[in-house]
Formats: sequence, structure tokens, C-alpha cells
Amino acid sequence: MPTSFFTRRAFVAAGCAIAGAGASGLIVPARAAGLDPTRTMRGGANNYLPDAPIVDRIGGGGFWMPAPVRRAGDGAPLSGQRIQIWAHTTEGHERDPHSHGATLTDENGQFRLEMPQIVPAFGQPHGHLAYDSGDFETVFLRPVMPSANDTSLEAHFVLQPA
Repeated sequence: MPTSFFTRRAFVAAGCAIAGAGASGLIVPARAAGLDPTRTMRGGANNYLPDAPIVDRIGGGGFWMPAPVRRAGDGAPLSGQRIQIWAHTTEGHERDPHSHGATLTDENGQFRLEMPQIVPAFGQPHGHLAYDSGDFETVFLRPVMPSANDTSLEAHFVLQPA
């Protein structure tokens, strides 16, 4: 008696895969992998001041904070999103209101804000960034610089709809 290579389970699975291919003819997984949202970092909310003003630059400048802002899942760039930045710099402590500022992402979901040079606070040169506008879940970041001599610090936001 010949042995069948197809069990009922294999037959049903093959039928579902063919049906799932649809008109495109492509077989796709039942659940496509997406871009995971950025998780809030420990210490990211330290010295946060809600509603920091939108500014062209914080203080005298010379140090750059650039970053892309994308939507979780499909990675689409998010324009018009408010990002707040603050840090311990050559011109003030991270708790000082004049060391805080916010900016908006451009049409490509990018922002770039100039600020004074970040200097070590508690042994680590670091910045703080926050997304807190309400369309997406709030995210606080606290990226640490490899060296106090660096003149920029990049962070990435992948936001989860609220």
C-alpha cells in the first residue's frame, strides 16, 4: 500500500497558503515583521519640562542633535512631530529652562536642532529627547555619547500610535 506524502494537515496548510497568495501570486507570511516602536530609556525623563518652546536653536549652538522620526510597523516618516531636547551643556544644567527647546520634524520625518556643547553630568555626556505630543505613545530617550569631544548625538524615534 503506497504511503501518502500529504496528510490532511499539510493539505489544509497548503490550501491556506495558496488562498493567502491572492491575486498577486505571492505567498506571504500570515504576519509580516514590522518596525518595532522605540522604548523609553531609563533616566530619559529626568529634568523634563512639559511644553518647552519650539526654538530655532538652544543657546549659542555648536552641537547638533539630528534624528529620524518614523511610525512603528511600516516605518513611514512622520512630519510635523514635536521633539523636545535638553541636556547639561557648556551654557547650563539640564534642569535649567534655557537648556530646553523643542523642534518639529520636516516633511521627511527628520529634525535637527543646534544647541551648546554637551558636557558630562554624573560622569557621562548625554542628551535627553522626548516625544510627547499625544498622537503617539510618549517616548523619552537618554542617549550617551562615546566621548565628550563629540559634536553631535543622534537618536531614533519609532513611534507607536496612541
